[in-house]
Formats: sequence, structure tokens, C-alpha cells
Amino acid sequence: MPNTPDDPTSSPTHNVDPAQSLSIGEVTRRTGVSASALHFYERKGLISSQRTSGNQRLYARHMLRRVSLILVARRLGIPLTDVARIFAELPTDHAPTHEDWQYVSRIWRKQLEDRRRQIEALEHELTGCIGCGCLSMKACLLLNPDDKLQAHGPGPVRIQEHQHPSSG
Repeated sequence: MPNTPDDPTSSPTHNVDPAQSLSIGEVTRRTGVSASALHFYERKGLISSQRTSGNQRLYARHMLRRVSLILVARRLGIPLTDVARIFAELPTDHAPTHEDWQYVSRIWRKQLEDRRRQIEALEHELTGCIGCGCLSMKACLLLNPDDKLQAHGPGPVRIQEHQHPSSG
């Protein structure tokens, strides 16, 4: 039976060769990411490409998923250094397996849960501080009167100590 326009098997997506490489223009068209961003991601080790004899970049089709995940990670506030650390666990010479992606998903889920807990703790501190109205110099975890805590390090030291008590 010949393929017809209504036949789902005649769709170009069903005839895609996963081994076929994509030009940089095709990757930018498919992902919405600029060529300069792809070059940046490549320099950071997040994606990889091969070069033609004419020095043009060709990307393995599975790099589309990596680029898409970079975009999702950015939306979630995951730093590119964290993405690179996770992507280091994935193969670049062939498409990652379902199990590979499940592994990455579990790592990111844990990171997002940790970040959510930190945000909730900060929200609690802000609500208590702003909600009470006193802005107590003795009790408030957000204030550092007269910069007395400078010897303890940069940033909101009391909050950091509250979130991560020292074991000493």
C-alpha cells in the first residue's frame, strides 16, 4: 500500500535517520538557540560537534535534546556549571539511553528539592522579619548591624549558619 499524505508513516519524522548529523543552521532552527549560544555551550562542554572538511560544524541529532534540556535548566534556575557536571555523566558519542536520562532526571529532582527547601526557609525568615515589623537587631537573621559579622564571611551569614549549622 503506497504512502499517502494522510498516512502517518509518510511523515518526515518517521523517516528520520538518527545517525544523520544536523548543520548548525538546522539546530538553531529546531531549538531557537542562536549559533553563538551553541558555540558557547560547546566551549563549556555541554554539547559537541564534528567538523566537516570545510570546517563546518555538524551536530549529532541527539544534541537537540541536550540543547532543549539546557533551556529547561535555565528556566529552572539551574546554573550551567551544574548542567555541565550532570551532562558529564552522559555519552556524547551516541544517543543517551532512557536509563541515562532517568539518572539525570533523578539528580535534577534532588537539586530542585534542595533549592525549594532553601527558598522556603528564606521565605519563612523574610516573612518573620518583615511581618513582625520590629526589625530586631538581636533576633533578626537578615540584619548585620554595624557589619559585626564581617569576620564570619560574606553574605547573609546568620541565614547561612541557620540553614547549614556548623558541625564544630
